[in-house]
Amino acid sequence: MKNSFQNSCDNKRYFTQNYYLRKRFGGKIFKISLNGNFTCPNIDGTKGFGGCTYCSSKGSGDFAGDPHLSISEQFDTVRNMMEQKWHGKYIAYFQANTNTYAPLSKLKQLYEEALGQKDVVGLSIATRPDCIDENIADYLCELHKKTYLTVELGLQTVHDITGERINRCHTYADFLSGYNILKDRGLNICVHIINGLPGETHEMMLETAKKVATLNPHSVKLHLLHIIKGTKIAGEYLRGDFQTLSLEEYVKIICDQLEVMPPDVIIQRVTGDGDKNTLIAPLWSLKKFVVMNEIDKEFVKRNSFQGKYHF
Repeated sequence: MKNSFQNSCDNKRYFTQNYYLRKRFGGKIFKISLNGNFTCPNIDGTKGFGGCTYCSSKGSGDFAGDPHLSISEQFDTVRNMMEQKWHGKYIAYFQANTNTYAPLSKLKQLYEEALGQKDVVGLSIATRPDCIDENIADYLCELHKKTYLTVELGLQTVHDITGERINRCHTYADFLSGYNILKDRGLNICVHIINGLPGETHEMMLETAKKVATLNPHSVKLHLLHIIKGTKIAGEYLRGDFQTLSLEEYVKIICDQLEVMPPDVIIQRVTGDGDKNTLIAPLWSLKKFVVMNEIDKEFVKRNSFQGKYHF
């Protein structure tokens, strides 16, 4: 069947990361997750302790490399495994914790070691908006000129009341400040949103997407809240303080969010990966392709697509 939707190579009704990267680089691109052994300002006491309440001990880098190994060793370990099944080029992804939260000299050393690996065509850096300053942004601008760079900013929610509950330790205003420092330099920004945070209604989650849509970022990641063993939020969940989203609820909010997103914003994710060994809930999220198929089916049912209600 001929693809009838723009910005998709597999008949998705949203602008997929897979389509964008294939078109830009002419082939399959894989992300290799790395761990630069960073921390966060809400872990080390600069702003708070304990980190975000949903964050695992690995700083949301459960599938990242071993921080005891060098960046080159981490990269080789993952690439050697991947090349047994697939061949392509790579984006080095600094995933665990806050990957601009260090002296500029350390950032330069780690980023440029990653860029020096064979077949690396880009760099992705996950960080917090309150860990971006003018000097770091200037350096990122230099990297942007010589590679495909994406800065992944964790927003999660525009609602400060939720941010306080999850110990985020920054406000929406702080996010906008960091975002604009990067945007003013023409950098590619990927905004992270988490659906299903405690106390948030469908309307609140949709409001987050609407405000992100007005920023017109390069890309977004839409995540589901995972309840992970050993986290503070796991205790809240097990006490019955809040409920996780059902599959049906999640599919509906994702489609609603995509409908208000500009059609030229790349959708890097519509669901996340949970470690089956530590995931408490929702267990339906382990069936990633089922979730993605349900989103596709809901769009067909609605006869809808990304950007339908974006004006």
